Amino acid sequence: MPLKDLLKARFTSAIQSIPDGTWKILITDEHSQALLDTVYKQFDILQQHVTSIEPLHSPRQPMTVDAIYLLTPTLQNVDRIIADFVNGRKTYKSAHVYFIDGIDDSLAQRLTDGMPQGILQAFVELYCNVWALEDRVFSLKAPWSFYTMFGSLGGAASADLAMEAFQDDLKVTGRSILNFLATINENPYIRYYQPHHHPPLGPLAHTAQSSSPSPHPQSHTSLRWKSAMSGLSSKTPEVVGEHLSKKIAEQLQSDLDEYLANNPEFPPASGRPRSVLFVVDRSMDPAAPLLHEFWYQAMVNDLLSVEDGVRYRYKYTNTLGGLEDKTAELTEQDPVWVSVRHLHMKDAIDTLMTDFGKFAQEHAGFRGGGNVNVNDLKDMLASLPQFQTQREQFSLHLDMAQECMNIFEKKRLAQVGNVEQCCATGYTAEGKTPKSIVEEMVPLLDDRLNITSLDKVRIMALYILFRDGVADEDRRRLYQHARLSLSEQDMVNNLVYLGVKVIRVNVAA
Repeated sequence: MPLKDLLKARFTSAIQSIPDGTWKILITDEHSQALLDTVYKQFDILQQHVTSIEPLHSPRQPMTVDAIYLLTPTLQNVDRIIADFVNGRKTYKSAHVYFIDGIDDSLAQRLTDGMPQGILQAFVELYCNVWALEDRVFSLKAPWSFYTMFGSLGGAASADLAMEAFQDDLKVTGRSILNFLATINENPYIRYYQPHHHPPLGPLAHTAQSSSPSPHPQSHTSLRWKSAMSGLSSKTPEVVGEHLSKKIAEQLQSDLDEYLANNPEFPPASGRPRSVLFVVDRSMDPAAPLLHEFWYQAMVNDLLSVEDGVRYRYKYTNTLGGLEDKTAELTEQDPVWVSVRHLHMKDAIDTLMTDFGKFAQEHAGFRGGGNVNVNDLKDMLASLPQFQTQREQFSLHLDMAQECMNIFEKKRLAQVGNVEQCCATGYTAEGKTPKSIVEEMVPLLDDRLNITSLDKVRIMALYILFRDGVADEDRRRLYQHARLSLSEQDMVNNLVYLGVKVIRVNVAA
């Protein structure tokens, strides 16, 4: 079953826990409401005999209905629930409490002890604290953890603070993955990535004992930084210490063991072999985020201004020929987006044109012949006012695809992509070892009109990965070709935080 459907089923179990036909009120906090919005429209919730959806921490008037509390398990939320029913106050007839994650034993005891007798009718841990982006994609939505898990330590005091932040994010990561496993009813074997080409990174480097110098620079102009950049020599050191993937796997296994102890019926019988979960981290593949990908969804997010991967603002031509400002939501509710987002851009455009051609023929008697292009299809949209939603969706994606291709041509992404792919794979399109990467790369770095500095950073980072480090003089020469600022140079230099050898030192025999 798709992940969003599984999450929706868990939320539905809470909403429908009170007998059908009985009116109730739904109380949420900011986080739980945001999760609920990923799988439910407010109208659909209200259709289930819910009088209203109210924020927990806003003033609320007493009502003679049952209350469903759908909340994050925090001390503040527990105390606010209790406050609704103590000191002579009875805000609702009863309380049905559903926490989106597991609750600490002390908080659970605080809630049950603090509620008047007969008020607390349900107390359930849903374990649905998961951000479902697509039917088979979820996110922790914690971009800051990249810095806490791989960042520089600084002095001793900073190292202590960094380790504290690391431990906090480690626990959050473990809990988030546990919620995902509980939602999909899986108890997997857990395996993790154990690198041997670099020592532990980030705060873990502070506690690791290694025969090689630390790979973490403190100053980009210091001798220590230069030593660190070249410290990952061609001779692999004997590394002692725990790496990030192992720490996450251990945290997850601990959380999963505790969950299994408290839920002996988990997981339900499925008839499938036991699954395997692989825990990896970005140091395993630092190249992937640097590549320009040419799938529709990837190009839209890389080349257009899309907020949080879902909101796209654009100009729309209405039926009167005027321009309107609109915001599109690129979600599961847009069937056109769902049908083409994972296709290569060429296939996506072909699919859009074919699907719209069928749509136009069925609803407007359109006969376009064999040489129909994107502009022809866009012109046809104005003649279909009776199908406004479909018309707007096709118009949106035809415009987005065309804008992506315009940028593709302007930024010379065909040439850029060829260099990137050669660096990332180690092979040309013909399956041969690339021998002219520098000759192809330097003109791109020299291009001040079409190639952005960020794209040059991506090219150089991939080239350094391909070469397993470059001589310091070569690195500086490439920076000069690209005319990178100091902060942009740091973007490349900071690959060292991911265990990458940036500078190669030729050691005399």
